[in-house]
Amino acid sequence: MNLPDTHLNRRDFFGWSVGSVAAMAAFSGCGGIGYRLGEDLGKAPARTFSISLAEWSLHRSLQGGQMTNLDFPRVTREVYGLDAVEYVNSFFKDKARDEKYLDQLKKRCDDHEVVSLLIMCDGEGRLGDPDEKARAQAVQNHHRWVDAAKSLGCHSIRVNAASAGSYDEQMKLAADGLTQLTEYGASQGLNVIVENHGGLSSNGAWLAGVMKTVNHPRCGTLPDFGNFNLGGGKSYDRYKGVAELMPFAKAVSAKSHAFDEAGNETNTDYHKMMKIVLDAKYHGYVGIEFEGGGSEQDGILATKRLLEKVRDEFAAS
Repeated sequence: MNLPDTHLNRRDFFGWSVGSVAAMAAFSGCGGIGYRLGEDLGKAPARTFSISLAEWSLHRSLQGGQMTNLDFPRVTREVYGLDAVEYVNSFFKDKARDEKYLDQLKKRCDDHEVVSLLIMCDGEGRLGDPDEKARAQAVQNHHRWVDAAKSLGCHSIRVNAASAGSYDEQMKLAADGLTQLTEYGASQGLNVIVENHGGLSSNGAWLAGVMKTVNHPRCGTLPDFGNFNLGGGKSYDRYKGVAELMPFAKAVSAKSHAFDEAGNETNTDYHKMMKIVLDAKYHGYVGIEFEGGGSEQDGILATKRLLEKVRDEFAAS
């Protein structure tokens, strides 16, 4: 996948609304015309929602070496006109305890007036592992990411609720690991939030049950529009699942794969989905997470335009 072009082409520029002019001017080197946090299309009236960028949208560019994690804040602001980022730990896996690196990343954010929202954490063990020692180790493995998130000014880390066993056993085990980690997160002023991300976590009722079992204000969810694959060819209704998870949501992931000629996502009715989000009184950031084929830049911008369109419709109603 190609790295987002460091110079916006004419089609992309005019795909933005006038609200992106400030960011574009700063990017093009027009001295004296700066951007202020929140003055671009990322921010919106409190009764709607703001837009952020999830780093996984650029995973092929990152994995291919065309950009690094340190480039992410600049690309988010200069290429996409957004002011908030959601990291993925795999792109700076060995840097969680590297204070110099984290300070450098934070400076990149400050320089481009970008807010760090959360770190998505994978590959640190199963928080619901049936083995008590393995479960405790998974909790411990996540501590460094809580600390890193705090250093960057994030509000949360996103984790998985992987486990094994029966429906009820997995709920109990996942809740135990999450409770332990949430207690540490709370001590650092951070939230621990769970994404529907495969297995039973893609069952909205199950994950909502885990939240109720944990019953901690610092433990919540990150509903993803598309991650409702239960395995074995079965899937969970995405609209039902998001509705079940929204009462606990502290972030939202706008998953996208492909778009029709009218600019609508072909798998998810964004108007219907965002109504569920807003009806739950959620007015925070909604993170773009493009996973489709073709150009990453085109996919991210298409998702952004669709979210803006939906947001405008709700703002006008």
